[in-house]
Amino acid sequence: MEGTNPVNKKLAAALSGGAVLVLALSGCGGDDSSEKLNSWAKEVCDAVQPQAKKIEAANAAIQKETSDNSTPEAVQKTDAQAFQDMSDAYKAIGAAVTKAGAPDVENGEKKQQDAVKELNSISSSYASLKTQVDKLDTKDQAKFANGLKDIATELDKLSKSGSDALKTLEEGDVGKAMAKQQSCKGASAPASATTS
Repeated sequence: MEGTNPVNKKLAAALSGGAVLVLALSGCGGDDSSEKLNSWAKEVCDAVQPQAKKIEAANAAIQKETSDNSTPEAVQKTDAQAFQDMSDAYKAIGAAVTKAGAPDVENGEKKQQDAVKELNSISSSYASLKTQVDKLDTKDQAKFANGLKDIATELDKLSKSGSDALKTLEEGDVGKAMAKQQSCKGASAPASATTS
């Protein structure tokens, strides 16, 4: 069987959207935020960086598996592990934002709470995708492909909803403070977040 299963391609494309989400946490230049805000940004960025790497690695694993004409069993195993990792990573980012407290900006508390709620909900969504993948019938190629198609659709929605929550958190001074952090800068160059 030559060529990649188009469903796998779709899955890989949808997935890389999810990576973009965390990397949105790396804002862009600017420099006039308070000391308090800077230390908040440093705490969040330092916690986010290893999680962003974990999400990137999970994405890369799925991309690799989907481009290798792998067996349904191999795809299932890799995807399930990747979704578990992503679920853990988003949960950890949510916990980090909770621990850091509200950023020192107008409506900081609401922004923080909304972002945490969104991050936790993304974490649950990835956990339920893992369950979905685990249940797929690997003996029946057509059924398996259909199941993957549904998962790709879910993923697509997931990557859109997540970036909105973080956008709100990062508006204005928060984004500027985060952009100055070395650890956030480091997280902003995903190798696997671009798909053709």
